Amino acid sequence: MHPLTPASLKELTSQVTPPCLSLYQPTHRSHPDNRQDPIRFRQGIETLEASLRHAHPEADVQALMAPFRELAGNEDFWNHTLDGLAVLGSADVFRVFVLPRPVPELALAATSFHVKPLRRFLQSVDRYQVLSLSRDKARLFEGNRHGLTEVDLAPEVPRTSTEALGDQLTEPHQTVSSRGGIGPGSTPLMHSTGGKKDEVDLDADRYFRALDRALIDHHSKPTGLPLLLAALPEHHHRFHQASHNSLLLPDGLEINPEALDIRTLAERAWAVVEPQYLARQQAWGDAYGAAHAKGLGSNELHEVARAAAQGRVATLLIEDERQVAGSLDPETGHVELAELANPLVDDLLDDIGELVERMGGEVRVIAAARMPTDTGLAATFRH
Repeated sequence: MHPLTPASLKELTSQVTPPCLSLYQPTHRSHPDNRQDPIRFRQGIETLEASLRHAHPEADVQALMAPFRELAGNEDFWNHTLDGLAVLGSADVFRVFVLPRPVPELALAATSFHVKPLRRFLQSVDRYQVLSLSRDKARLFEGNRHGLTEVDLAPEVPRTSTEALGDQLTEPHQTVSSRGGIGPGSTPLMHSTGGKKDEVDLDADRYFRALDRALIDHHSKPTGLPLLLAALPEHHHRFHQASHNSLLLPDGLEINPEALDIRTLAERAWAVVEPQYLARQQAWGDAYGAAHAKGLGSNELHEVARAAAQGRVATLLIEDERQVAGSLDPETGHVELAELANPLVDDLLDDIGELVERMGGEVRVIAAARMPTDTGLAATFRH
């Protein structure tokens, strides 16, 4: 599996050797629903093979399909899926993305990868991360309004204070006091007394600084996602003092995260994130309204497409789950509408969004109820 980041998406849209195989399907997190997932995946493989055989020798077909078949037979993989799966392969690359959202089913062999579902997922603004932190242990989760999934920390990120400090860690002191943790099933929290307590606090500061630097480099910068801290109150102040992460949210969860199951943690985290999420969307809508009043905004598809091709779009809002079928000329911004939307017809909203990003603008996919227009898009112009 591979983390889905803007960098990994850029790799897939750069120079690759066709044919490019794209296989998408919804998946399930638990038994018995997940038993059907590898069956549907094999059906997708058959569709890809049939398509390839029309234009490629059998030896090439088998070489391209080999990693797909290996994944189909990986029982452990199919026991650890989430809600959506994207598998993209060519002679150059093979990438597997497990997603916490369903994706439309699709098996397509083409001259380039079909990446619109991945792009839309990355552009959605309800995604965030949660840092579950104690004095000497850290875990990272990523999710959205629907739930959280634990993230495999990069090897460079110290999961514990021992990993960060090694033999520089203060030896445990025998004279300790304890008090209960927060929540059912929590363990007593140990606190050293006297001078040893100061040393242990210094260890925590050093660990938090090392953890913060590594998280910024290997998770926050690559994803650009807001980071919510879940920790005991005394660790909040200490970590915020140590942190230089511009994506760290000022408000967090002052709890013992180890005492919560992942579903409860997700519910508590979203309760904190949602007001900020809604406020951001409201601010974007207000900014569009102000720009439109000055003649620097539009919700008209053809006008926005032309402005995108000219590099004039600063910010583009796209309605979540809305599709407009058609084709876009990226050089002129000329749009041709189609009658029906299907996986083989381009989605103009995604195509315009891709063009805006390529020209240095920002794209945000938000819920229909929060859109300031009813056309599926709203653009603010640079000039």
